[in-house]
Amino acid sequence: MVSLTRIYTRGGDAGETSLGDGSRVPKHDRRVAAYGTVDEANAAIGLARLHTKDQPAIDAMLGRIQNDLFDLGADLCTPEEPEPKYPPLRVLQSQVDRLEAEIDAMNADLAPLKSFILPGGSPAAAHLHLARTIARRAERLMTDLARHEPVTPAALKYVNRLSDHLFVLGRVVNDNGASDVLWVPGANR
Repeated sequence: MVSLTRIYTRGGDAGETSLGDGSRVPKHDRRVAAYGTVDEANAAIGLARLHTKDQPAIDAMLGRIQNDLFDLGADLCTPEEPEPKYPPLRVLQSQVDRLEAEIDAMNADLAPLKSFILPGGSPAAAHLHLARTIARRAERLMTDLARHEPVTPAALKYVNRLSDHLFVLGRVVNDNGASDVLWVPGANR
């Protein structure tokens, strides 16, 4: 477990930060941008959870995802190396599988879409759509990182499934899609 006794260290005052392996990189490094955006998605999910306290199953699902996002951040902040002294925390396929099972279970009760959905409908759905778009940005940053450095394949799958999960969950919290706000193409021409 992590034990934090001091919040500020002054170690980043010159624009660098430490990765999980102790190496120092600029704060604008691809790896830092990727795990920083994962952290941002996690914060947006925290906002959504303010509106799901009366739905314990959904709130628990989001709590698991928030914990997974810390795992994902830990995975991303530790570059891969052969035979590390201490095995780093990595996202596992089982975490991806859980998201897929939850998506399938939630989607089974939803009517098929006949249009794209505009973010909104309920406060929880609006926050979930915001988290979804941040997860998509994290995915873009992670795939960019993966073009330059190794990234755990399950981590890439996880962030891709996460945005799908948040989309479907947004529909669930919108009265199983009844309160979805649908896009009307060309409505304001």
